[in-house]
Amino acid sequence: MSTQTEERASAPPGARTERAEGALRPSASGVTIVVPAYNEEGAIGGVVERLCALELGVPTELLVVDDGSSDGTPAALDVLDERFDSLTVVRHRENSGYGAALKTGFARARHDVVVITDADGTYPESSIAELLERIDDGADMAVGSRTGSDVHIPLIRRPAKAFLRWMASFLAGTPIPDLNSGLRAFRRDFVLAYRPILPQGFSFTTTITLAALTNGHVVDYIRINYAAREGRSKIRPVRDTLGFLALILRTVLYFNPLKVFYPLAGVMTVLLAALLYHDLVLSDPPNLGDSTVVLFVAVVQILSVGLLADLIEKKARL
Repeated sequence: MSTQTEERASAPPGARTERAEGALRPSASGVTIVVPAYNEEGAIGGVVERLCALELGVPTELLVVDDGSSDGTPAALDVLDERFDSLTVVRHRENSGYGAALKTGFARARHDVVVITDADGTYPESSIAELLERIDDGADMAVGSRTGSDVHIPLIRRPAKAFLRWMASFLAGTPIPDLNSGLRAFRRDFVLAYRPILPQGFSFTTTITLAALTNGHVVDYIRINYAAREGRSKIRPVRDTLGFLALILRTVLYFNPLKVFYPLAGVMTVLLAALLYHDLVLSDPPNLGDSTVVLFVAVVQILSVGLLADLIEKKARL
């Protein structure tokens, strides 16, 4: 479907752990592919067939988590389960969310390397082999970045996605080609280490991306194409965009609070300097205004809270 090339590797110099000569590749013992599915009767059949046809050269388990679908998805999965021995279907009694389905998949996975992809037919399953190569080469997470030559993301969603990606890149301190791609390969133990903070909804991938990048994990990106989805998107543009923004701030506050507090304090310090110039230079007679005093106290408080949060975060790592 596409030609994939390396987008970037996010690890700092020397961070990649090279595999010793003759050492066993992480994926050699097997790979579990997890597909969360919710009301995807039109696409699930093709996705499962393509995944089952993959030749990865290692034992492969396909795990589809039906997240309480109310359409024909359960019936379609029953038929597919009869056809493919490598397919296992896990069912949620009610819709619990994208992240909840992925958590179920990771908990049930039999192998130490896990790949996730969507059930809507948008991601190129042929890219999975290259993602696994990145894991075998030392990455904790390998991501299919939707920056190929044929990417079908609705125009109405692109400005919000670009803003969120810019904000996340700034706060994480490194460029992020794709913040919430749903095609990824992981070391299973890496994901399980962050399970307590991973959300139940669509923000699962955003959270694990920021957790990885703010904690020094090796993350590799490859370019992929992104097809037009089959069926209706579950994304709610306004509500989910605001939710993603809050999540980005919350996650960075959790792992690197000074990245939030220092810029805020910097902006307020510039405003404070302007007020001081007005009160002490332009005013006749010079006199500190109430706004200047309040802003000074606010800057001190923000810096104090930021430093305290940073100390708490570093103490938690010990």
